Amino acid sequence: MDNYYAQKLSAERLRLCYEIAPPRIKQYLEAEIDFVLAKIKTSDLVLELGCGYGRAFQKILKKAKIVVGIDNSDASLRLGQEEMGQASSCYFLEMDAVSLGFKQGQFNVVVCIQNGLSAFRVDQRRLIEEAMRVTRSGGTVLFSSYSERFWNDRLGWFRLQSKLGFIGEIDEAATGNGVIVCKDGFRASTVSPDEFLLLASSLNIDPVFTEVDGSSVFYEICAR
Repeated sequence: MDNYYAQKLSAERLRLCYEIAPPRIKQYLEAEIDFVLAKIKTSDLVLELGCGYGRAFQKILKKAKIVVGIDNSDASLRLGQEEMGQASSCYFLEMDAVSLGFKQGQFNVVVCIQNGLSAFRVDQRRLIEEAMRVTRSGGTVLFSSYSERFWNDRLGWFRLQSKLGFIGEIDEAATGNGVIVCKDGFRASTVSPDEFLLLASSLNIDPVFTEVDGSSVFYEICAR
């Protein structure tokens, strides 16, 4: 995962980014979680890659049997544990998303939402392979990225984060075509359906694409 999140944008700072989000952004965030919830059964073991402080945990726990979240930010994980308290069906673990410390086929559903596929800054092919490895046969792997139609709202949110000092000053000259660049090294790109198809073809998988809310695109894989 990108060290920017672990070093500069974690725990309380990360939470504030969501708290100051405009209504349209909050709608997008809720729509992503609702899409994920529709894929979960009450008997499922769910893994979230890049869980941060567990923003989605409260809702996922209402449906899943057990939820495990991994992240590379110890500060975010500690905040998540504090907020979730003694929930016996919820676990936060510090772990590398491309080198998961789980046995093969441990989870029914593996989730990587809010553009994690791009934001983690790891080998995307390896990330998909690891997610599939720890998913049970017939289980579901879900990745999401931003829809092209959401560009203006997304850029507005990042400009607000920059204005409030959560991320660096946006390099307007370098920003565009789905990529947001800050002068302190922060970079937020996306994974388009065509780009995901290229990844899928190299892995011999047949993903299902779903645009949700006009704001995100989900790439759904049925594990073999």
